[in-house]
Amino acid sequence: MKRSDPTVPAKPTVQVIERMFALIDILASRDEAVSLKEISALTGLHPSTTHRILNDLATGRFVDRPEAGSYRLGMRLLELGNLVKGRLSVRDAALGPMRELHHLIQQPVNLSMRQGDEIVYIERSFGERSGMQVVRAIGGRAPLHLTSVGKLFLANDDPQRVRTYATRTGLSGHTKNSITQLPALERELAKARQYGTARDNEELELGVRCMGAGIYDDQRKLIAGLSISAPADRLDEGWLPKLQATVNQISAALGYKPPPGRPT
Repeated sequence: MKRSDPTVPAKPTVQVIERMFALIDILASRDEAVSLKEISALTGLHPSTTHRILNDLATGRFVDRPEAGSYRLGMRLLELGNLVKGRLSVRDAALGPMRELHHLIQQPVNLSMRQGDEIVYIERSFGERSGMQVVRAIGGRAPLHLTSVGKLFLANDDPQRVRTYATRTGLSGHTKNSITQLPALERELAKARQYGTARDNEELELGVRCMGAGIYDDQRKLIAGLSISAPADRLDEGWLPKLQATVNQISAALGYKPPPGRPT
């Protein structure tokens, strides 16, 4: 499987690497071990060439030989994949898309994660033109039930855990709009589950409204959220698709794949 791109130098080492990638792609496409004959046929490589490269990959544990003449992906790839996953930072993945979103809407964009009964703000993108008088500081905290992203985390909990949270925290409020009763909170969480987004309607801070959407990892676990903050009279519903597209982009960078049948 030679590339026809003339910009790729025709060096033996490049050719070997290209062939190695072709072999790994074949093995990655199968759940079971693949025979040498079939791999050779699928890649168009001579059996002796295929055998030589696969044996070299097996030496490095990138390929396993469960039995003579058949091959599958090796544990070394899993080890390296776990190493890469461990080094992935949601903040690093989010920073560029956050800045792009802020550039589009000219309002503060906040990245936050759950820590116990609170949301912790770990990054933000904002500018002087937003018209916001107050911006939550990086490292700042807020109760889950008073924030858009916090509600997403609560919506992800089962009903008993939500009731336990309400009992433990007392659902204390910060403003006249704060949700301080469990039935009202449960209705709000039901909407968050239905739409996959949540709102803060001046519940944490008077004069400030927010919309939030979740960020998921490769295990489809909610690990963080992105929110847009704006003066209460300027929050634009047209921002919601842009927010959703941004969290989808970040989630994809972290390895998230939506369940079959669910739109991205």
